Amino acid sequence: MRFKTKLPKEKAAYNWTLVPICALALSCPALAQEQSPANQTNSTAAAAAPAAAPEDWNFHLQNTDIGQGDLPFPAKYSGPNSLDNKGEVEETVTLDLFAGKRLWSGGELHADGLMWQGFGLSETTGIEAFPNNDAYKFGTQNPRFMFSRLFIRQTFGLGGKQEAIPDDQLSLASMQDISRITLTVGRFSPTDVSDTNAYAGDPHAQFMNWALVANNTWDYGSDSVGFAPGFTAELNQPNWTLRYGCFMMPKFANGFTGDDQFLMTPPSSIGFGPFLKDWAMNAELERRYSINNHPGAIRFQTWLNEANMFDYQTATALLKTDGPDADLSTVSSFRHKYGFGLNWEQEVAKNVGVFSRLGWNDGQEQAWTYTDVNSSGSLGVSVKGDAWHRPGDSFGLAGIVSGASSANQDFLKAGGLGILAGDGVLNYGPEEVLETYYNRQLVKNIHGTLDYQFVNNPAFNQDRGPVSIFGVRLHYEF
Repeated sequence: MRFKTKLPKEKAAYNWTLVPICALALSCPALAQEQSPANQTNSTAAAAAPAAAPEDWNFHLQNTDIGQGDLPFPAKYSGPNSLDNKGEVEETVTLDLFAGKRLWSGGELHADGLMWQGFGLSETTGIEAFPNNDAYKFGTQNPRFMFSRLFIRQTFGLGGKQEAIPDDQLSLASMQDISRITLTVGRFSPTDVSDTNAYAGDPHAQFMNWALVANNTWDYGSDSVGFAPGFTAELNQPNWTLRYGCFMMPKFANGFTGDDQFLMTPPSSIGFGPFLKDWAMNAELERRYSINNHPGAIRFQTWLNEANMFDYQTATALLKTDGPDADLSTVSSFRHKYGFGLNWEQEVAKNVGVFSRLGWNDGQEQAWTYTDVNSSGSLGVSVKGDAWHRPGDSFGLAGIVSGASSANQDFLKAGGLGILAGDGVLNYGPEEVLETYYNRQLVKNIHGTLDYQFVNNPAFNQDRGPVSIFGVRLHYEF
């Protein structure tokens, strides 16, 4: 049989109430009360808010509802993983309950109970730079629950000046040495620690596209929702930070990790793979700087994975010999896959920032957890609403180009299926995506967003598209 990564899903009907609610709220200035400056998540560009006495515990909640629809578009053919060219509308709902507890000096315990429901367009297939980051690859008609994060963090101060760490969803307010070592162990996402960006990293307040939330060539260790058991170590200094992480890979491509047997309801039946063979490591060096009092940061990242993968060349030969139903597991073995990434952010004027991500992986082994992309680049701008007297609002515009290696192209042309791509055949062209959004603060802690994305050559295929995707987002947090 062909390599296919779709997990079994139940189809859900779209809740049309989300569209008029968000559209009405965005169009009615009377709904907006007095604005306060929006918090900037994952920001090295913004100074931390002053902290009071160290928090002993905290509690946060976030809820995000997203509706997206695409118009009918031209397509010469379709395959098992193709975006439906007749047009469709889908909805996703996520609810996170965060809790943090101080255990001892420098020690914190954090938990995140995640509920999710809904589907991405075409069950989250057909576009590599997928337009909804909350559209997990395991969609569900009925709500499902998991502990997406459950970890202990230990910080060791190295002396010298201190800085305020603010109260946040995954941190307790405190004063910490700027020079410090931080160790984190448990279940969380590699993107909680690495590849963060002040202007493109929070899909609930900023861009929604996968490739603008994380590097879409980074096949990082995670289950099909985005989390896995792992360990990270960070050495922080005044102007730079060095990070290392090691996470478990799922036993099967685009599947669940073994801990989902215990931390998800209903539980997964998939166990752990070999501990010494199913893993994903990454390292990142971040350098912070300032140009004319405008802060910026650049992050260089590298990663190395091992899993029971096939290589594209051998799999393609088998498809050509045995046809599209060839059993590709017969040519799988434990292999290594590696890549590199560059992440940049720069404030260019007050409340205006630009950013970029570049990524590359060796492109010889099958995609395992994230996307089928082997090379990528993105560039964008983010503007806060102070210029038009709405400091709680923001606007963003960004472009993404994603490419596939020649070996990956041959595999898809032969009828192979990746995580997101698989039209049966392929007339290759780099996938090009443009996203723009306006995020409006409706009342305190509630934001509504209008989003538009244009996709050319979806899933690397010039015989399909272009596609216009319209979205609305309603987000609440405290």
